[in-house]
Amino acid sequence: MAYEVEKTDEEWRAELSPEEYQVLRKAGTERAFVGKLTDTETKGVYSCKACHAKLFESDTKFHSGCGWPSFYQPITDTIEYIDDSTLGMKRTEVRCSNCGSHLGHVFPDGYGTPTGDRYCINSVSLTLEPVDGSGPVAG
Repeated sequence: MAYEVEKTDEEWRAELSPEEYQVLRKAGTERAFVGKLTDTETKGVYSCKACHAKLFESDTKFHSGCGWPSFYQPITDTIEYIDDSTLGMKRTEVRCSNCGSHLGHVFPDGYGTPTGDRYCINSVSLTLEPVDGSGPVAG
């Protein structure tokens, strides 16, 4: 698939930290409960760490207890969905539709949310732009 933002592997490695590269470009997963954005309640917009595309609004974030930031709905047309059968289970991987970076997975177990979905997103995949203008917060 052609993405709006396309870079070589070397360019991604130069721009991202080793952990960001492993998660965003190699579909890795950060350890649960360690991400800076997991429990934050700061109001703002969450963007892709790799290309800065807007992905989620803070009003759709909720505490699911899974160890990663959880959202029940992305901003329209910002997410690409891919069937994932790794680890012996059927899941749906979510990627940034602007650059193809791995974000996490979506599950149909967001009980009590308006959509019933839980977008379980690696904190390291995100940057939070607070509405108060205090500057970006990297996951």
